[in-house]
Amino acid sequence: MSTDVSRRRVLTAGAALAGSAALVASPLETAAASADSSGGGKTKPTIVLVHGGYADSSCWNGTIAELQCKGYTTICGSNPLRGIPTDAPYIGSLLDSIDGPVVLVAHSMGGTVITNAAAGKANVKALVYIAAFVPDVGETQGELITKFPGSEVAAVSVPVPYTKPDGTTGTDLYLSQDGHAAFAADVPTATFRLMQATQRPFDADSFVYPTTAAAWKTIPAWGLVAGRDKAIPPACERWMYQRANAREIVEVPTSSHVAMISHPMIVAELIEAAAEATS
Repeated sequence: MSTDVSRRRVLTAGAALAGSAALVASPLETAAASADSSGGGKTKPTIVLVHGGYADSSCWNGTIAELQCKGYTTICGSNPLRGIPTDAPYIGSLLDSIDGPVVLVAHSMGGTVITNAAAGKANVKALVYIAAFVPDVGETQGELITKFPGSEVAAVSVPVPYTKPDGTTGTDLYLSQDGHAAFAADVPTATFRLMQATQRPFDADSFVYPTTAAAWKTIPAWGLVAGRDKAIPPACERWMYQRANAREIVEVPTSSHVAMISHPMIVAELIEAAAEATS
């Protein structure tokens, strides 16, 4: 893998929000890689998408619609959002269940999950980070999110105690109704309200678990920088992608943190670029 970014494309906004008719992910039993419709005998990888905190798999609906129209089999991994010790093995098990090559995609905290989960998985051919964490071994999300100024999401996160299976008390973090500007400024208010109402919280300890593996050291990476991200600062995203020797870094100057919702076509295009480069 080249140690230089092969090319950098700075894109302007222009992708509309995906409609409510977006196709849902294909069932797991149909997840085997499909043949390229071009007739060239090329095998299309399965695209596995992993969401981050304050979200569920539906955040990928617009991107999935674009990918399925291009003939890709897609699966959304339901990230448990409990931290690396739980999340990474869970997604790793999903990867083990898939026959054929995989392009593994993640948003936000999902980036930490796939960085750990993909290590040693021979079927994972590419990692695509969408406004996501890309930690190295020993690093925590807490360290990375404060490495550069600009994150505003902590102020709109609501801590809620919950009881763990062992009887101890944990803390879940929810995005408040005031989180529109910090998390999803470029989506309509009605869309944000739906996102906020259907969100899944994440365990606050997710910020303190150190990364145990860095799959990007052996698997080629691609990255999207959200230019107006107020959750993970754009400078941090850019720095992490460059450190990971990303083959391509796309910048969307007007994008909030939820680029896959506000710019699904650009996200799908980057994923397809990774798929074609590694097939």
